[in-house]
Amino acid sequence: MKRMLFGVALSSAIAWSSVTMAGFCGFYVGKADTKLFNRASQVVLVRDGDRTVMTMASDFEGDVKEFAIVIPVPAFLKREQIHVGDKALVDHLDAYSAPRLVEYFDENPCAPRREFAAPMAMASPAPAMARDAVSHAKSLGVTIEAQYTVGEYDILILSAQESSGLETWLRQNGYRIPAGASTVIGSYLKQNMRFFVARVNLTEQAKLGYTYLRPLQVAYESPKFMLPIRLGMVNANGPQDLFVFALTRTGRVETTNYRTVKLPSDMELPVYLQEPGEFSSFYKAMFTRQVERQDRSAVFTEYAWDMRWCDPCAADPLSSDELRRLGVFWSDGDARGGGANVFLTRLHVRYDAAHFPEDLVFQETGDRSNFQGRYVLRHQFTGPATCSAANDYRRSLVERRAREGEQLASLTGWNIADIRKKMGADPTIESEPAWWERLWKK
Repeated sequence: MKRMLFGVALSSAIAWSSVTMAGFCGFYVGKADTKLFNRASQVVLVRDGDRTVMTMASDFEGDVKEFAIVIPVPAFLKREQIHVGDKALVDHLDAYSAPRLVEYFDENPCAPRREFAAPMAMASPAPAMARDAVSHAKSLGVTIEAQYTVGEYDILILSAQESSGLETWLRQNGYRIPAGASTVIGSYLKQNMRFFVARVNLTEQAKLGYTYLRPLQVAYESPKFMLPIRLGMVNANGPQDLFVFALTRTGRVETTNYRTVKLPSDMELPVYLQEPGEFSSFYKAMFTRQVERQDRSAVFTEYAWDMRWCDPCAADPLSSDELRRLGVFWSDGDARGGGANVFLTRLHVRYDAAHFPEDLVFQETGDRSNFQGRYVLRHQFTGPATCSAANDYRRSLVERRAREGEQLASLTGWNIADIRKKMGADPTIESEPAWWERLWKK
């Protein structure tokens, strides 16, 4: 195999701006979704009590016959606990929670309006394995506890007495195990974890008519609220990006064994970022800089919000039906506006073996305060205006633009001279004609 997928992803203010900061309103103009990042995996974790539903969307690229996934799981899985999901649901969740670019338009400084808060937007078992194969597995201390065909996937549930036997069995059955995997496998075995192994059944895939890999979903009960990532780093070619979408009843999810940090948000930035490709470049550079500032060992919160609404919306909230298909078994909302008591946390981590030696361990919190990665473009008022407030406004524009450029440089590490060049000359506001200039105009 060219590539083995292990674990989760595995190959791979001034007065004029005070209204902006007062609430989450504005016009949504762009988002930074997971497609911006190479080698990025997506996992949806639905958690309530000890019950977990995990949806794993693969970033595998290549011939599907070379695809395989090996995931440590904390409990034995019956066939009914395994499902093939819909990638469109994960994409919808990604779009809904993506960090966003919003824009505001300055009012006429000579005719200010009273601002009101914007309304909330509510917006069949596999054939039996041959006896000799089972016998050979047992001789290596490996037990094939179950085997299923679910959709287009052939799935095995394995347990083992020691890592060397399991590693040997995997190699002999066509799985490429990189050097160094044995130690990690052994640590999972010590925790009495089993291994979920899946391959694509090409015959079943042809029958079903799919030409891409659909997400795998598993439902289980365990006090462990964690995500195994260490196997995925054994054969990784550089750092990987992982997006975790956690859906709970109670509130925000955070990691317990690594720092969970909110991304910088609500900064006013130069308006040229609305040009094609500019916001994407900004967000990638900004995230990379934040990773470095946190010594490459932090998990970042990009979004935390009640699923019933959003402000501003990068996409509509998921419907109750969509949430249930992702595993939200307690959702009782209507089909239009999303489920009740569903709180979404979006976490983004860039990890490697040197800085993330442990799997991600999570906990639910009671914090239901809203947060989103949100970046603001404020457009100047360009109409005629003549009053003392207009003069103050003109002076504030120069200061604001300087601050916007400096904030962009600080967030990204970009050269301030290059930023100022892209920003162009300071804008001007058209003065209203003098009173005598209007006397004899037709």
